[in-house]
Amino acid sequence: MTTPGRLHLTLCTLHIQLPGCRSLKEKRGRLAPLLAGLRRRFELAAAEVDAQDAWASAVVACAVVSTDATHNQRVLQAALEWIGSHQTDIEVSSTSVEDR
Repeated sequence: MTTPGRLHLTLCTLHIQLPGCRSLKEKRGRLAPLLAGLRRRFELAAAEVDAQDAWASAVVACAVVSTDATHNQRVLQAALEWIGSHQTDIEVSSTSVEDR
């Protein structure tokens, strides 16, 4: 539902596994295309927000801000589907979505 003049923030947190990753440099090399693709394709904010020192796992947050909470949900759902179908070198172990 759209409320005039009201901004909606929807945040999606992804817990990601990076099978076979043997160094932080390799981890960064695998996450960089994911983050850039999310930003470019879906016009959302995306960043690694936790587990920066772990080689084979990462926590990534994606945020969408608009005046329509339903739009935010659709954008994040499309982003999750894109990750599942195009980012075959990572595994999303869990997700959480919250509206603010």
